[in-house]
Amino acid sequence: MRFIELLAPARDLQTGIEALKHGADAVYIGAPKFGARAAAGNSVEDIAELVRHAHTYKAKVYVTLNTILYDNELQEISKLIEELTAIGVDALIVQDMATLSDDKRQIPLHASTQMDNRTAEKVAWLRDLGFEQVVLARELTLEEIEEIHRRVPDVRLEVFVHGAICVSYNGQCYASQYCFGRSANRGECAQFCRMPFDLIEERDIRGKEQVLVRQKHLLSLRDMNRSNDLEALLDAGASSLKIEGRLKDVSYVKNVVAYYRQQLDEIIQRRPQEYRRSSIGRESIAFTPNPAKSFNRLFTDYFMHGRTRNMANIHTPKSMGEPIESAEIHNGDGLCYINEHGQLEGFRVNRVEELPRFMPQSPLTLYRNHDQEFEKQLAKPTATRKVGVCWLLKESREGEFLLRLTREDGVSAERTFVLPCELARSPQTEPITRQLSRLGDTPYEATGVDIKMSQNWFIPGSVLAEWRRKLVESLARRVENNYPAQRLASPSSSSNSPFTDLTYLANVANHKARQFYLCRGANRVDWAMEVAPKEAGHSPLIMTCRYCIRYELGMCNKVKRVELRGKNEEGERLCLRLADGRRFRLRFDCRKCQMEVYAE
Repeated sequence: MRFIELLAPARDLQTGIEALKHGADAVYIGAPKFGARAAAGNSVEDIAELVRHAHTYKAKVYVTLNTILYDNELQEISKLIEELTAIGVDALIVQDMATLSDDKRQIPLHASTQMDNRTAEKVAWLRDLGFEQVVLARELTLEEIEEIHRRVPDVRLEVFVHGAICVSYNGQCYASQYCFGRSANRGECAQFCRMPFDLIEERDIRGKEQVLVRQKHLLSLRDMNRSNDLEALLDAGASSLKIEGRLKDVSYVKNVVAYYRQQLDEIIQRRPQEYRRSSIGRESIAFTPNPAKSFNRLFTDYFMHGRTRNMANIHTPKSMGEPIESAEIHNGDGLCYINEHGQLEGFRVNRVEELPRFMPQSPLTLYRNHDQEFEKQLAKPTATRKVGVCWLLKESREGEFLLRLTREDGVSAERTFVLPCELARSPQTEPITRQLSRLGDTPYEATGVDIKMSQNWFIPGSVLAEWRRKLVESLARRVENNYPAQRLASPSSSSNSPFTDLTYLANVANHKARQFYLCRGANRVDWAMEVAPKEAGHSPLIMTCRYCIRYELGMCNKVKRVELRGKNEEGERLCLRLADGRRFRLRFDCRKCQMEVYAE
């Protein structure tokens, strides 16, 4: 039996609460600082409130502290970790090894995808260091995830299933830092990969060149959607299914979380002996979830079943929404299409009368990227989540009654009340049941009321309401005070680094992290690009990608069995050019099926 977690993003407290209402088993949220989305920070007080709300459902809260750290920040982050531990946060998602070697830390750690986790060797090493959950690289195939789980079965694997995709392996993108002085590893990505480029082929050593593609978003990937592969991911060993989107608004989170909750529930209900939900409660959703109606750049399963075409949307990095054919259109809808020049055009619907008859014959596909009626629906309360509870009202002795309230997970509270006995004139089972079941806006719903009394005693409704209120309060305190304490995994004594020569790609930006690697067998540890001085004339590697432009454009000679018109198989005469003239050389390692982007 494996406990399965649907992990949702929370840009703030309100979004986190809505994620839980709509079915999340855990949420991840940014701390005041040091999260990989600098624009999505939250106060410790708000995180504490989210923790209290989540723990009602045995759901968890993970806080992202997954930037690389500078020496002058180590004392501040150590204090922040203490504060987050004190409010009951369940784990920290980190990148910098300085957090692992913090002597005061008493909270579990998850290895951020910024650590570039794509091999069983790396995952095993992280497990040996004491990481309890590892966020895998988005680029891994189903078979690769399965192999990691087979070789490292005792660590929980977290896998992305939905949302935006970085074109570079996470943690291995330096384009924003190199070009704009804004580090992606510090949560300040300038979205270099969403920009338009020319694709240029240099023809000879005299500098003649041919523009193969003009001003297209050649590095802008579609959004991930793996909803059709959830069961396969569980069977491959994934325990945590993660939705990307800590910058997304609350309506996005409501819609996408509710959709994946319903998909997961169907699997768990069919296979209860193998999979169980990791939190408790039951959601009532007041709308029909549809991820195509929320922000998306069209969808891809992104290497889930190997390399495919159409992983990118080279025409636009903006939301395309859902393709529409005969769907009903409403006033206020946003419609868009790719015109004959390959550019996105859009318009707002002011008034709907009748669809033009020529539309079905049009060669253009029309998309709706804003559904006015759907958004109006999501702006209202759209879900409730209730934990099942059972009542026991039992006569202890004449004039004394025991009332017990027990949650579906077995946590209970009870109190004894004294009331002068008076026989009722009518049967009391129904009114007592009705009164105790009135749980209103509490997180509970009554699934049973057991009444055991020697006589048909009369208990006034106002008295029962007061007893009910006190028991609900007692149960809430019991849940909060008895929430399971987190246990730290014990690091292995043989946790030497499998990496002996660390370049700037290891993202080491402070002396504590550098010493960490040196003490574990590293021979060389270079400084991260963010702190190392720029070398004149140096053309650094700024992106490492499994995605390949040549394959995307139908130019892959491994597939076509023809030679590219370049210098050699590696295509070193292809480059990207921004509108301001800056160029970036492409190198293709065809044996690894990998593309590298270098600054010039």
